[in-house]
Amino acid sequence: MSQHIISASPDLARLQQDGYEVEVPPSGHLVLGHVPYVTPERQVAYGRLVSDLEMAGDVTVRPQNHVVYFAGHTPCDRDGRPLIAILNSSAHQVLAPGLEVDHIFSSKPPQGYADYFEKMITYANLLAGPAQALDAAATAQTHPVVAPGDVNTVFRYLDTASGRAGVGDLAERLATERVAIVGLGGTGAYILDLVAKTPVQDIHLFDGDRFLQHNAFRAPGAASVQELAAGANKAQRLADIYDGMRSGITAHPYRLDEQTVAELDAMSFVFVAIDKGPPKRLIMDRLQAAGISFIDVGMGVWRAEAGLGGSLRVTTSTPQHRQAGARIAVAAAGAQVDEYDTNIQIAELNAFNAAMAVIRWKKLRGFYADLEHEHQAVYEIDGNTILNEELGA
Repeated sequence: MSQHIISASPDLARLQQDGYEVEVPPSGHLVLGHVPYVTPERQVAYGRLVSDLEMAGDVTVRPQNHVVYFAGHTPCDRDGRPLIAILNSSAHQVLAPGLEVDHIFSSKPPQGYADYFEKMITYANLLAGPAQALDAAATAQTHPVVAPGDVNTVFRYLDTASGRAGVGDLAERLATERVAIVGLGGTGAYILDLVAKTPVQDIHLFDGDRFLQHNAFRAPGAASVQELAAGANKAQRLADIYDGMRSGITAHPYRLDEQTVAELDAMSFVFVAIDKGPPKRLIMDRLQAAGISFIDVGMGVWRAEAGLGGSLRVTTSTPQHRQAGARIAVAAAGAQVDEYDTNIQIAELNAFNAAMAVIRWKKLRGFYADLEHEHQAVYEIDGNTILNEELGA
């Protein structure tokens, strides 16, 4: 993907054509390597300039951010004095796996930078000038041989959001996951929307129902009349939609039962977003027996004179802590569905329930700090409070 991005963007292609060592790693940054500079000891050394990228699809647009990162010692003038004119701050940071920096530079022209060629050349020249005063052969233009290969990523286009936020290294902690989402109604569909934007290896979708008109009002996106008339399976429909963004999504257009539940054994994590029928007990028992962590979501919403009230729940079950999972409500085998249970669902509540679940999963995987190790969280609508329960050891 790195070379594809460079070739598609005139400013990045110009950097490469002029002989600079240009790279766009999976983190979504622009890296300019082998940039000469002067160390505090008045020695010529080589470092890397790193910038975030503004892109439209796979093509760069005008930079909005004028700062860059630098990997190397403190850059100095020819006499060994720090370049305080551009040196904004110094602190070692890990922007992404294999991408570490030591300083932040700031040099903002009144009109901003027209493109990334101008931005990177400006900073490279500011560093190279003092270096060339000590060694006339010092240059960033090494004219390297350009390999055509692309980087390995699940995304169809570069994840520049993680690069801009500086969380590429944390996102990579999710990369080896094989996630299943059981139930693609309102909450399950929003879970997919959030998980699909992470670099997880595989996402498996389980749902045997069709996407109907009422689903359109509590799911992500905007379905057309033609799409509703087609009545596609929920899992297949969503797999087709998100395939435009990433690979690794597999639709299972059926409900899990005794014959198919074993398919969950290959997963590293499962989101359960189905009602409290007998299949939920079957799924939970299977996941516990296989030692797989899972999150179950649920909501209880009712109508009162003052408006809708109720709560949203996220329950986490891990091999080390199954106690919270024992409290998940399930119907006994053979139990009849309550015909008078209206099962009120509203899009913003589905989305919030999904966000709570995905945040909890990311805590378990080290993306977010997990200070309380809560295994059940309940959001009360009327009081706007979240209660953490059953804290883990």
